[in-house]
Amino acid sequence: MGRAGGDDARRPFGAVRPARRGRGLELLGSLDDVVAAARVVLVVTPPGAARDAARDIADAARRTGARPLVADLNAVAPTTVASIEATLAEAGLDLVDGSISGPPPGVRPGARVYLSGARAGEVAALPWRDVRPILLAGPNGRASAVKMSTASVYKGVTAVVAQALRAADFHGVLDEVLADLGETADPGAIAVAATKAARFVAEMREISSAQGAAGLTPALFEAFAEVYAEIAATDLAAGHPEDTPRDVPAAEVVRRLRRR
Repeated sequence: MGRAGGDDARRPFGAVRPARRGRGLELLGSLDDVVAAARVVLVVTPPGAARDAARDIADAARRTGARPLVADLNAVAPTTVASIEATLAEAGLDLVDGSISGPPPGVRPGARVYLSGARAGEVAALPWRDVRPILLAGPNGRASAVKMSTASVYKGVTAVVAQALRAADFHGVLDEVLADLGETADPGAIAVAATKAARFVAEMREISSAQGAAGLTPALFEAFAEVYAEIAATDLAAGHPEDTPRDVPAAEVVRRLRRR
């Protein structure tokens, strides 16, 4: 069970984009139906909705009397995982902490799912396709700690390059900056990230929380949250990542990144 970001996040269970149908999925009409039918519930939501999803699942378990294993695969901080675990435990539900790294399997193979917690082996044993489960020893929170660290690099670098190109465009030196950066500047990656920028805002705050818990300054990724919030309000943010071409010219990217 899961809801994607953007428009899909506001649709009911059983209402997904047509491109996502026909992949061996049985679409159910309500969360109660999902919880009652499933042995394992995989939760994928925008990071900012992860706590609400846990509360909804816990409520559905109380209504139905079902007790599926819940694997939260969201991009959240270990402290958020602890909160989700407590919410589910109140309803008699066990949690497996998970995090996803890599491209969507429908785009290209190579995705990895990191899993931690006492029952992580049960989730790893599911019939994954084009996804490699990686078991981490130790309690819940470790899989999410991996995601917070890797996403800080992947999404942080994209945000830095986007800011650099926007500033270069303003100062009239875009071509020179692109020539100097070479392959470091990937306009296509920025274009794809822009379509997901709205949900990246909460993820940047989760990374900030994770780094703050480690005794590091939280300010860096609070600033990146602001960067992605700005990007989410631009023309480049329209559309879906699967439909965004990777060969979009840099000049078009920065033009569509300009404030409305």
